[in-house]
Amino acid sequence: MPNLRKRVLLMVSSMRGGGSERQVLLLSQSLDRSRFEPHLYLTEAAGEFLGHVPSDVPIHSFDTCPDSGGVYFPGRQLRRQTAFLRGVIRDHKIDVVYDRTFHMTLIAGKAAVGIRRVSTIVSPPHLALPLVEKRFVALKRRRLAEAYRNSDVVVAVSRQAAESAESYYGLATDSVVVVKNPVDVANLRQSAGTPPPRSSDQTVLVCVGRMTEEKGHADLIDALAIAKSQWPETRFPWTVRMVGDGPLRGELEARSRSLGLADQIQFVGSLASAAAEINAADALVLPSRFEGMPNVVLEAMALGTPVIATRAGGTLELQQDSPTAFWSDPNDPASLAQAILQFAANPEQADTQRRAALHLVESEHHPNTITRRIEDLLDAPRNSLVE
Repeated sequence: MPNLRKRVLLMVSSMRGGGSERQVLLLSQSLDRSRFEPHLYLTEAAGEFLGHVPSDVPIHSFDTCPDSGGVYFPGRQLRRQTAFLRGVIRDHKIDVVYDRTFHMTLIAGKAAVGIRRVSTIVSPPHLALPLVEKRFVALKRRRLAEAYRNSDVVVAVSRQAAESAESYYGLATDSVVVVKNPVDVANLRQSAGTPPPRSSDQTVLVCVGRMTEEKGHADLIDALAIAKSQWPETRFPWTVRMVGDGPLRGELEARSRSLGLADQIQFVGSLASAAAEINAADALVLPSRFEGMPNVVLEAMALGTPVIATRAGGTLELQQDSPTAFWSDPNDPASLAQAILQFAANPEQADTQRRAALHLVESEHHPNTITRRIEDLLDAPRNSLVE
């Protein structure tokens, strides 16, 4: 009997604990198995989420592809990845590709020819591409523009990211579809467990994210140095738990020591799930310099943890009729310090905001609704757009 389900190849770099990895994992778990047969493409089969991929999802990992060697030249790795992906699509009769992040789109744009492709943009590219790539930015911008133009649907996780993509890549106005990131509130709460009793002598803030330049950890450390001298006498002293790892960790640890904050900033390292840390904290701090739609803020809101955040990209779209966070300007430690101090001085306001944020997540980021939306995009005929 023929297989009437569409074979969907979900593409992401790895299963390490970032926002895109979480979203692809959720799709691999929740796609309707009566309509779809999900497959997973990874550049590297690594990361704390790897063990959570369902057993019925085949994993095709580029790091299993043998390297025949030869002379290095720019673009050689991309060509190898493209050839590997073409083989996966051919050998497993893939019907539709879901490439999430511009790294995956660079590969899929060349390899997934003749089948439906849904491309997802997770950060405003006019900021993300130059900061993340550094080399050959103009060339990669041209290749990405072509890849997105050839996609059947281009999705962005926020309106700000969509408008940036349309302008930066020269796409038609309003051609990028906004599909919000979902939050599985029930599963998240189960993962977080029961929070410990709030400390009677300490205010605990948590910052979760990979320690790279765009995440703004250095701004947060500078902001904490400012806030330390102005901390309200009526508020318990604070500590900040930095959850995550990355290339800047050593530099950030040195910065905290040089500013006299070594006893108050705790570098926790990477965790399979930060839900318990967020649930136990008095507030989450997001110091990002740009964002598409930060999963960690959505998770804090779903857990009822107050949020202190920069107005970075799509993050501000989580502010609607009722205030949901204490806001600061990106790239501005003084502004972030004031937002932290406002949180400390206004516990009743923090409680009101966290309730409004929880309502927002439950009403607009439900995983069933958003997964059905993505399913319709995956299942449509080629070159058609599902509203």
